[in-house]
Amino acid sequence: MSEKQVSTKPFVPADKAMPEFTPTAIILGIILAVVFGAANAYLGLRVGMTISASIPAAVISMGVIRVIMRKDSILENNMVQTIGSAGESLACGAIFTLPAIFLWAQEGKVARPSALLIGLICLVGGLLGVLFMVPLRQALIVEENGKLPFPEGQACAEVLLAGEEGGSKAGIVFSGLGIAAVYKFLTDGLKIWPSEVGHDIKFFKGSSLGLQPLPALAGVGYICGTKISSYMFAGGVMSWFVLMPIISLFGAHGVVFPGTAPISGLAPQELWGTYVRYIGAGAVAGGGIISLIKSAPLIGKTFKQTMQGFGRSGKAQQVNVLRTDKNLSMKFIIPAIIAIVLVIWLVPVFPVNFLGAVCIVIFGFFFAAVSSRMVGIIGSSNNPVSGMAIATLIITTLLLKATGTVGAAGMVGAIAITGIICSIAAIAGDTSQDLKTGFIVGATPKKQQIGEMIGVVAASSVIGYIMLLLNNAWGFGSDEIPAPQAMMMKLIVEGIMTGKLPWALILTGIAIAIVVEILGIPVMPFAVGMYLPLSLSAGIMCGGIVRWIVDRSLRKKDEKAQKNAKERGTLYTSGLIAGEGIMGIILAAVAAGGKDLDVSSHFSLGQIGSLVLWVAMLGGLAWVCLGKHFQKKDAEITYDSQEK
Repeated sequence: MSEKQVSTKPFVPADKAMPEFTPTAIILGIILAVVFGAANAYLGLRVGMTISASIPAAVISMGVIRVIMRKDSILENNMVQTIGSAGESLACGAIFTLPAIFLWAQEGKVARPSALLIGLICLVGGLLGVLFMVPLRQALIVEENGKLPFPEGQACAEVLLAGEEGGSKAGIVFSGLGIAAVYKFLTDGLKIWPSEVGHDIKFFKGSSLGLQPLPALAGVGYICGTKISSYMFAGGVMSWFVLMPIISLFGAHGVVFPGTAPISGLAPQELWGTYVRYIGAGAVAGGGIISLIKSAPLIGKTFKQTMQGFGRSGKAQQVNVLRTDKNLSMKFIIPAIIAIVLVIWLVPVFPVNFLGAVCIVIFGFFFAAVSSRMVGIIGSSNNPVSGMAIATLIITTLLLKATGTVGAAGMVGAIAITGIICSIAAIAGDTSQDLKTGFIVGATPKKQQIGEMIGVVAASSVIGYIMLLLNNAWGFGSDEIPAPQAMMMKLIVEGIMTGKLPWALILTGIAIAIVVEILGIPVMPFAVGMYLPLSLSAGIMCGGIVRWIVDRSLRKKDEKAQKNAKERGTLYTSGLIAGEGIMGIILAAVAAGGKDLDVSSHFSLGQIGSLVLWVAMLGGLAWVCLGKHFQKKDAEITYDSQEK
């Protein structure tokens, strides 16, 4: 770790005045919060995970503020990424839980949720996430500086400090965004080539090969890295080449619950949907619980620090403090928390009773503390938000059932409570990363905390409409948007409330998760790979392979060249993910409006063409990372920076 990273002296001194909380920063931050929130909502509903938007938001900010507007303020750029990244994090709370209510609505069990309800659930959860995290700043960001790495927070600070690169780097993000948007339009809009290729293996009954050649999947694989991608792919191989053939072999002509047709007549996709997704759900649930058990000592320590933090924050308001140490006042935080909880309990639009409001306070505060520390150690991308959500969902559903809140009201209430708490945990983690970035560059914490809340308000105002749009276009649980995390939440709630869950399959998944953990393999990516279609994991694996090629090609390069190449890849793939997500939402609007853009009956490149273009897409990603053109640009930027 560099001297700059562990130093307690910020880049912008506390006594220096510099533009920070400006109209330009607020407007640009709101736009990015909406864009990255929408893109991550689409991505999460498709693959069950999201990406961090802090670095792309910072780079775009520098491209606009520094290059286009000719302004020079690192704190202004930091404010943009603070507001913008909130949208990406808030998407987690919505997409991991709330599609379950839509699925029940499709089955006629409950009314379809409104955009207002979805937006309010995200809004109150996001605001509580910021407010719960504020007292932790002194303990986690200041006192443990140099001990907790906060990887994304430090990486974002490094990008901001290397501000001269803003224009060039922003161009890489936008190029990835544009290429992915056009690619997505041609494959899923005009359908000139298929967005999924595959083949059922007849001699190995129950198995199937498949690939989804989509830009966002390549981006996810590259960002996650080779190991995580391979763990996900291994989970897919376990499901599609071990479990499904075994079920097909031993099931023969029998009908086994929860199936209603003979196993021998089921195609691989039907085998997966009828049996293996329950095993995968059990593995994901088991992995989430294991991650919480392993974190128990850390959870206890963090909870103790949180309680102490409230006391320290209260005392800090009584004396004059430096600009770089100013937080939101506890005189504002405590009444705001109480007011939000009362709104959740008393406003009829929330399907939450008094017990549910109490659960939100207890679990929300607890997991906000856990999330804030966890991202300081393992980063936002590896933060086990889904594990926290699963634990919350199980306990909340059991409590609601025990107190007589059952049926549709109990199921919707459990999902709503979990959605709020999932939003709390995700935003608390994002806030802590952003405050770490601000600590390094010399931002004003109070202004960042207000910026986080602005980002929450902006993203929550549109997330409900985006989810309604996607559901109207394709329907949650479909091949286009399988909503894997929410499907798992739905199965858990139904199983507890009705007792009809196929527990043998769920427990099989939990047992597999335990074995995987004992073998030392990260259980969550493996379990998610088991749950998702193999074609999706294969697409992610392709991105991971490109990352492996890039890393091996850079082994003999100097540290500066390695860092630049990896950063270019991260920015380009962030653009790929955002571009596909945005175009996916546009295509959803077209589909919801009844328009059909399909021209495949007149012209189609077929599966071979799809694979050729996919290889070209992956080659383009490798070229961005390793191409001599970009290496020359990096050298010019480095020289210019030294001259300045």
